[in-house]
Amino acid sequence: MLRPVKKQYGQHFLRDPNILEVIGRLAELGPDDVVLEIGPGQGVLTRYLAGRVRRVHAVEIDRALEPALSDLGENVDVVFGDALQLDLPQDATKLVANLPYNVATPLVVESLDGLPNVGLWCVMVQREVADRFFAMPRTKAYGAVSVLVRLHARRTGFHPVSRTVFRPPPNVDSALVAFERVAPPADAARVRRVVVGGFGHRRKTLANALSLAGVTSREHAVAALEAIGRRPDTRAEALEPEEFVRLTEALDA
Repeated sequence: MLRPVKKQYGQHFLRDPNILEVIGRLAELGPDDVVLEIGPGQGVLTRYLAGRVRRVHAVEIDRALEPALSDLGENVDVVFGDALQLDLPQDATKLVANLPYNVATPLVVESLDGLPNVGLWCVMVQREVADRFFAMPRTKAYGAVSVLVRLHARRTGFHPVSRTVFRPPPNVDSALVAFERVAPPADAARVRRVVVGGFGHRRKTLANALSLAGVTSREHAVAALEAIGRRPDTRAEALEPEEFVRLTEALDA
């Protein structure tokens, strides 16, 4: 029986099995993989994963879906709760999911540092979110999320997805995006603070934004910008991800 979706959870269940093979290809699934799936819904993707990997950890917030997720195989663990509040399994090597749209961005960003053993992500998200993950400087989509994702990963795959693969069809376009981990900056936590602070006031100059965020004084920020060859009136969206690393080093020099 089809269960009604709950808008507060951003639920759009997969209904087209053909998309599963695309996910499997982009996720490069193997028999030794331990996969974290957030938002399994009715278990369509979960069952596909369970037949191809060593273990699946599925995290679902909606308890009403428990009957649909009760018999997925011996290699599937299902935990009910908010993935942003839970201690997620640290043995996961890949994150493969049709992510709930309302929490997709924070889930991916938090997993960059919070799940250090995850080496590959393959996630279904809104098209604009997928574009934002790897946006280029000076574009509308470029922001803190773009910088943080690009400093931790490189994109390996992208596949636009029709609205008809979901029930109910969303009112936005979607996409599968795959990316693999690269070596992060030496002081990733400090760089993250500079990045988030720098984009906290997009209409301000980067120096003013960092000052308003309490990261450093405006004068110190101006000096650090000049040290990396940037003008004092530079805005955050002008810097490449690697320049934020250099800026952080200049601020700490």
